[in-house]
Amino acid sequence: MAESFVKTFRRDYAHLADRPNSQAVINALKQWFEYYNEGHRHIALRYLSSRQLQE
Repeated sequence: MAESFVKTFRRDYAHLADRPNSQAVINALKQWFEYYNEGHRHIALRYLSSRQLQE
């Protein structure tokens, strides 16, 4: 499960983002995690976000 999360996170966030240096990535992590939980649609969750599934 963790490997799948890391793969998705790298593919959908880190790879597509402007990341001129490591500090830029660290600064963006909170926003990326928030979107991953709030807005990112997950196939395994019937296209709901993690937060929507918990409601």
